[in-house]
Amino acid sequence: MLRAVMASLQGDAGSSARSRIAWRLLPFLFLLYVANYLDRTNISYAMLGMKGDLGMTDSVFGTASGIFFIGYFALQIPGALLVERWSARLLLAITLITWGALTTLTGFVRTPLELYGARFLLGAAEAGFFPGVIVYLSHWFIYRDRAKALGLFMSAIPMAYIFGGPLAGYILGFQWRGIPGWRWLFLLEGAPAIILGMATLFLLPDRPNEARWLRAEERDWLGARLTEERRAKADVEQITIWQALRHPPVVLLTIGLFFTYTGGYAFWFWMPAMLQRFTGWSNQRVGWIGAVPFVAGLIGMLVLGWNSDRTRERRWHFAIPQLTAALALSVWFFLPPSNALLVVVFSLVAFGTIAYLPSFWALPSAFLASSAAAAAVGFINCMASIGGFFGPKVIGELSQSTGSFRGGFIFMIACWTIASVLVLLCPREKVSRQD
Repeated sequence: MLRAVMASLQGDAGSSARSRIAWRLLPFLFLLYVANYLDRTNISYAMLGMKGDLGMTDSVFGTASGIFFIGYFALQIPGALLVERWSARLLLAITLITWGALTTLTGFVRTPLELYGARFLLGAAEAGFFPGVIVYLSHWFIYRDRAKALGLFMSAIPMAYIFGGPLAGYILGFQWRGIPGWRWLFLLEGAPAIILGMATLFLLPDRPNEARWLRAEERDWLGARLTEERRAKADVEQITIWQALRHPPVVLLTIGLFFTYTGGYAFWFWMPAMLQRFTGWSNQRVGWIGAVPFVAGLIGMLVLGWNSDRTRERRWHFAIPQLTAALALSVWFFLPPSNALLVVVFSLVAFGTIAYLPSFWALPSAFLASSAAAAAVGFINCMASIGGFFGPKVIGELSQSTGSFRGGFIFMIACWTIASVLVLLCPREKVSRQD
């Protein structure tokens, strides 16, 4: 009888702890990531207005979009390790304030070279944020909840496009004191990151033992479950950080994500320009219609994140969206083109390039834990992010040389197909099945 009562109390503590943590942390982290993606991708809409002012060709725009990831490349592993060993609160606050200031300063660029420099520095400033949050969530969420938590956090990506597109379209048509709308886009969208960075110092606890809003029994339950999961991976956890980076699943995930990012960022950065060239729509209409595909991405991310946790399966939840994007873009070559078909195709592509995210980022912590997992997350995102340079750059060069996006479409289709095959080659993850 006593054992049954204790089990019931532990179950209640676990349920309340999981709910309380989700409600306390995820909405705020969501806001941080919205600010992150607004500042990272607003150049895709700013280009519609800045192209004439700065004399930007497709090649220049592709380079300006992609050079962000050269700066982004350098600091990802240190960022993830600092969250594991130092302080998520301080690291994220510093990161937010720095990139917000750099976004604002981008509004003052006058030449393509200055734009390259601003984008490079912005990438370096943002580098530690995403891997840091992935590691941070592993300190608070048990494995069975991790893909759902990642899905809710990363739903900020499509939400940033859903709201950011119409907002950008409105700001592009705004001119005050002789300053064109594209400059206001950078000036105004840097401010939220600075404000949220200062709020992070007061609102984000580093570890569960610092959370006064958790009861003692809730902290005890969470600590016990996370410890149990680390023990279940003890055979892998004994490897060093450098061994973890050479671990075959880590290598496959890295190369797979490289191709995913190559195709995905090519699409995300070029989609507004593609919409405008295929349809002739105004900047404002592109902003509004460009939000539609990311609604599909948001729904797919939440549904697949939930189903991935329910089935404890990750690899096919990555591959199916990628193959959907490749198949949808292939359809454009065989059906009569129309504006309606374009929006449908782009909606399926947005689904494919977003819905996989929660399942994929639950994989590293299934193979590794603690510092090894933190380093692997930083390494995977760091190396794969180089694809964010090549993707937009290749599309720009192909468009510049051919005057068409057909070659770019074939390039993206190949990237997503290769990524699916590589991640499916990963071994099944070794995790505790206990609820």
